[in-house]
Amino acid sequence: MTQTHQHTRHGEGGHHLDHGHGGHHEHTDGGQAEILDLDAEVLAEHMASITAWLPLKSEPRHIVDLGCGTGAGTFALLERFPDAHVTAVDTAAGHLQLLREKACARGVEGRVRTVQADLDSDHWPDLGRPDLVWASASMHHTADPDRALASVRDLLAPGGLFAVVELAGFPRFLPAHAPENRPGLEERAHAATDSFHAEHVPHRGADWGPMLTAAGFTVEAERTITVNIEGERSAAIGRYAYGSLQRIRGVAAPALGPEDLAALDELLDIDSPNSLLRREDLAVRTERTVWAARRA
Repeated sequence: MTQTHQHTRHGEGGHHLDHGHGGHHEHTDGGQAEILDLDAEVLAEHMASITAWLPLKSEPRHIVDLGCGTGAGTFALLERFPDAHVTAVDTAAGHLQLLREKACARGVEGRVRTVQADLDSDHWPDLGRPDLVWASASMHHTADPDRALASVRDLLAPGGLFAVVELAGFPRFLPAHAPENRPGLEERAHAATDSFHAEHVPHRGADWGPMLTAAGFTVEAERTITVNIEGERSAAIGRYAYGSLQRIRGVAAPALGPEDLAALDELLDIDSPNSLLRREDLAVRTERTVWAARRA
């Protein structure tokens, strides 16, 4: 459909900085897809706990996954609700292609429909009348959240539920005293991206409760999940940290001092003994907040 807005999430060198699923961004790349896949792998247990928590009146039969990315939410929802069909919506054709390939590999292609669409468009395509609309790390990318929320309200079947899942921010991976030559580097790198985020994703970290209420929803429940996964629990955490900090570097580099930049590059040097891929002190630390709302 027509792309009415083209908001970039890129830093220098085309790095997507955010972990969002690209609900209205046309550009995609392999690195972004890899980060989304790693996010899904590392945080699968937390995603399952969110789908189990949803205050549903009955099991949904038709679900719309807005800003589906490469399918983390889609497949968690299909697993949780075995009789449901999911319409997976994203603006990135590459993400949708990967999602279709995964659906075929898992034998659930008959339960998934993909739709390429821009959540910032005035006119959404026909997505049916879902019992559940799921939006994970995608709503904060909309240029006009009020309009997007109104579109969701109009989309939902009577009594249907809208689940908004948002990250508190980019995950942290290193302990505070690391790396040894530049303690606190990770926090400084994040701070160096603040102005970028303020300009390009101003709704990241927002409280969606008041916005949902203003858009004609009643928030039935809200939950914040604290994520703290030690590195030994998942072999993917090193790759997740590497890909994430590599993307942060693309935006943070101009604002970092030479010592910090050199230390960051050492962490990203796969041949270095201090490479993120070799460290044994990594963990994934972040928070996710979920709002569950119905049409008022």
